[in-house]
Amino acid sequence: MEPKQEHKMISRADILLIVGIMILAIAGLFVWKKLQKPGAYVDIMIDGDSVKTLQLDQDTSYEVKQQTGVNTVVVQDGNVTVQDADCPDKICEKHRAISQTGETIICLPHKLVVEIKE
Repeated sequence: MEPKQEHKMISRADILLIVGIMILAIAGLFVWKKLQKPGAYVDIMIDGDSVKTLQLDQDTSYEVKQQTGVNTVVVQDGNVTVQDADCPDKICEKHRAISQTGETIICLPHKLVVEIKE
C-alpha cells in the first residue's frame, strides 16, 4: 500500500499571485485618483435630460420639482450634495459630497442624476 500524499490547498505561487493582484489593484486606485480632475460645474438631469447646470465655484441650491417628488441639490465650497429628498429610501441624501469630474449622485425613485463635469 502506498502512503497517501497530502495536497496543500494554497501554494506559495498562489500567495504570490494574490499579493501581486492586490498590489496592482491598489496602484491602479492611486493612479485613478491622481488622474481625477476637480469639476467645473454640476449637471442636474431627470430621466437623461439636463434640467439645470450649476457652477461649482458659486454656493447655491436648486430645488428639482417633478411629479414624482422633490430633491434639493446644494453646491457649497465646491462640493455637491442632495440635501433634501422626499423619496422613500433617501439614499441620495446619505451619499457623500462630490466634487471630482465623473462623480455622480443618483436618486432612482425620481430618475435624478447629479453629475460633476469639466
